[in-house]
Amino acid sequence: MNCPCGSALQYENCCQPYHLKLKLAPTAEALMRSRYAAFVLAEADYLSETTHVSKRKGNGKDAYLQSAKETKWVKLEIIAADFNTVEFKAFYLTQKFQTAVLHEKSNFVLENGKWYYVDGVFY
Repeated sequence: MNCPCGSALQYENCCQPYHLKLKLAPTAEALMRSRYAAFVLAEADYLSETTHVSKRKGNGKDAYLQSAKETKWVKLEIIAADFNTVEFKAFYLTQKFQTAVLHEKSNFVLENGKWYYVDGVFY
């Protein structure tokens, strides 16, 4: 299957190695893409583990799993990315099957060779 992150690569050659902890995301953008794919595939453990420890309270595995299962993600569009920020649009379907968009500029931090999601600004 094509990777949900929109890279045009097969999932097993893209985000799956990150989800299975076989590799670490090498950039903030790679982590962003892998987290989007994790939302699509309801990989709650990965979402929790890649959230910075300072932001995990209230963002546990159960909350991520519920969010992932309640949302039908359609497409990811990267607007801009630099060393530690990624601006993106994530398209999803509402409960009335209307397309909606989550537009965010996310902040990431690199600690001990591993990227973590910290927070974001919504537009």
